Amino acid sequence: MIDLLQSIIPTVLFFSAPLILTALGGVFSERSGVVNIGLEGLMVMGAFVGIVFTLTFEDTLGSATPWIAIVVAAVIGGIFATIHAVASVSFNANQVVSGVAINMLALGVGVYLTKQWYGKGQTDMVDGFFRTDIPYLHKIPVIGPIFFERVYATSYVAIILAVIAWYVLYKTAFGLRLRSVGEHPMAADTNGISVTKIRYIAVILSGVLGGLGGSVFALTIVSNFSHSTIVGQGFMALAAVIFGKWHPLGAMGAALFFGFAQSLSIVGSSIPLLEGIPQVFLLIAPYVLTILALAGVIGRADAPKANGVPYIKGSR
Repeated sequence: MIDLLQSIIPTVLFFSAPLILTALGGVFSERSGVVNIGLEGLMVMGAFVGIVFTLTFEDTLGSATPWIAIVVAAVIGGIFATIHAVASVSFNANQVVSGVAINMLALGVGVYLTKQWYGKGQTDMVDGFFRTDIPYLHKIPVIGPIFFERVYATSYVAIILAVIAWYVLYKTAFGLRLRSVGEHPMAADTNGISVTKIRYIAVILSGVLGGLGGSVFALTIVSNFSHSTIVGQGFMALAAVIFGKWHPLGAMGAALFFGFAQSLSIVGSSIPLLEGIPQVFLLIAPYVLTILALAGVIGRADAPKANGVPYIKGSR
């Protein structure tokens, strides 16, 4: 049993990490009242930047390259998300349409630049993150080999950031302001809170975390960039936001669930109950489980009251 868990848990964690990071971005954005369908595009942009940066500087920066790459990808993701903020916050554009435009633009830019710079539809392979033992923790009896042996450090970075996001949203003044803007922006405005400023910060944060999630996905799971590097992971992260009821820890739990579904294509054959199931069913399992999960909770999940509603100062 321990050997089985030792093969399953690390795989679930590394598939979940990009979803956790991107879902946290969705929580910040939607808690402020801005729907962000563009999480998929933000992941695409993060994956593209992370891979290109690593290819460009891996000989110069050595083993630190992937860590610097995900930081750069996070910054570019935040800048890219500003497009969505300008459209949806400053110009009161339809937030769903703006998010779809972000998805299309990110994929178009990524694929176009890849073909221009590398002369083909995909980049070369890179040496991204490697599995490693977490110092000291991997020596803990029973728990250590399961959770802290041969894992990606980025998996635990994502979990730590989820806890930080919970603290920021529920234990700080900024978090209270952000949630108030998403629930009742007029009341927040009356109390001197800048709805525009808070929503800009939240959307840019979603870009930072989405770019981070996309780069982590590319540098741990696929190791290159092409038009099919990110195929639905952003929408899974969005589903995790809803399934987790717009709560950072709930979104993390949902992302772990979806990460487990994604891991079935690799570890499914080692689970006794799944032996003999055709590989194609394991490959589509994440998408089926995403639909089933949403179908089961969508009627009971209450979004922030002003989510998706543009705020016009002075309106009632």
